[in-house]
Amino acid sequence: MDQNSDFSKRVAVHYNNNPWVPSPAPGVARKVLDRLGGEVARATTIVRFDPDSAFAAHTHAGGEEFIVLEGVFQDEHGDFPAGTYVRNPPTSAHTPASKPGCTIFVKLWQFDPDDRTQVALDMASVARVPDPARPGVRMATLFQDEHERVTLEAWDAETSHQVDAEGGAEALVLEGSLREGGQEFLSRDWLRIPVGHCAPLSAGPDGALIWVKTGHLAHIRSPDA
Repeated sequence: MDQNSDFSKRVAVHYNNNPWVPSPAPGVARKVLDRLGGEVARATTIVRFDPDSAFAAHTHAGGEEFIVLEGVFQDEHGDFPAGTYVRNPPTSAHTPASKPGCTIFVKLWQFDPDDRTQVALDMASVARVPDPARPGVRMATLFQDEHERVTLEAWDAETSHQVDAEGGAEALVLEGSLREGGQEFLSRDWLRIPVGHCAPLSAGPDGALIWVKTGHLAHIRSPDA
């Protein structure tokens, strides 16, 4: 099932307007943001684990990247509380579960096939430094390679800057609010900007904390290819 799979188009998905859809695993539901492929897909999704729910053990042939939005995500490698950013590279395997329940933002099958970098960061502990090119923005780089850059950005109230998405960009609002294209984006709302496009962004009256990925939309591949 493809959804928002034309990556030449801007896409905005608002959390409260996007219904939960049951997954194949009991007690696990998801809100699809974009999806390209068949049973195994390149996908961006918000996933909710009910308490004591789990997925079957599996290998991520195309890699997995996620943020724990609330609760505690668990697997054989440990407990990952809210605010954790994780990258499980291609060939990694685990059995995802949550005893207390959790909600995660997750991206699948979007890695460079040769990437083997494992990342697990508490985003609250990563120093945010002022961006000299964008007054009012403090940022921390969570991951960067030749294909993409992933940052955590804190925007002061009413700060405005233009995003030039040479390699494409996407943003997930974690706290506060953001405005773009006449729309307001609140917590867990998501925006995708196509390659080569520009987008004027403005933080709301309480500022905004956003997760941002850039460069990656220049490298689209489907698991079915």
